Amino acid sequence: MIQGLIGKKVGMTHLFNADSQVVSVTVLEVGPCVVTQVRTSQRDGYEAVQIGYGHAKQLTKPARGHLKASGADSRVLHEFATDDISEHIVGQALPVTLFQPGDVVDVTGRSKGRGFTGAVKRYGFKGGRKTHGQGDRHRAVGSIGAGTYPGRVFKGKKMPGHMGDKQKTSLKLIVERVDPERNLLMVRGSVPGARNGMVTVKYSKGLKVASRLSLEEWNELLGVTIEEPEIIDEAAIEEAVEETLAEIVEPEDEAPTEEAGESTEIDEGKAE
Repeated sequence: MIQGLIGKKVGMTHLFNADSQVVSVTVLEVGPCVVTQVRTSQRDGYEAVQIGYGHAKQLTKPARGHLKASGADSRVLHEFATDDISEHIVGQALPVTLFQPGDVVDVTGRSKGRGFTGAVKRYGFKGGRKTHGQGDRHRAVGSIGAGTYPGRVFKGKKMPGHMGDKQKTSLKLIVERVDPERNLLMVRGSVPGARNGMVTVKYSKGLKVASRLSLEEWNELLGVTIEEPEIIDEAAIEEAVEETLAEIVEPEDEAPTEEAGESTEIDEGKAE
């Protein structure tokens, strides 16, 4: 089974759980994803499954060639580990029903960009003292190092600069609800990023759900039918084409039969 899927952040809302308690959740649109490539240890040195999500308005020729086998026009590609690569083939659809309520997942996204900010907003500094002679030091950084030694500012010093727009991961979020009709996944808590921002959802490492249904049982419970792509046997097609051509096309080295000659003479007589 593949360990994750790609989606986007829709927004936040709240639900009532089984104990009638209000739970804040983040709504994610996850899938359907398409398997675009299967990595094997013999060819690539490791085993993984590459999947795609979304629809790209324009694709370069190399990208179109890469996605030609799957028949998709995915905008985002990502690789995930899998327990058994033989379960996946190129062109296979992966729905949101891969996840079930109660699963513990990690959601990775890109945080909102805040632009150039000061140290008070960026790191939570409290600023200078609001007392006599501190007219312009209320939101200043303050001292950033000694003078004589070391005589420089150490790398990594917390100072004003670009804030946000970094990859962040929210760990151990519980799946509260799955909506297969709209491909929605609702997880408890907040997820990094703005609305419509791309996210990846994968199972948390080392955490398993005890009473877990198989993918077939879960799809049957929700009434979802997943159509598997047909695997085309090119060798069988070529063999069938050759047999058909052999039946239709007559060999050139065969001499004409007597019946054919008689019919020709008769035709010539009629023509005279």
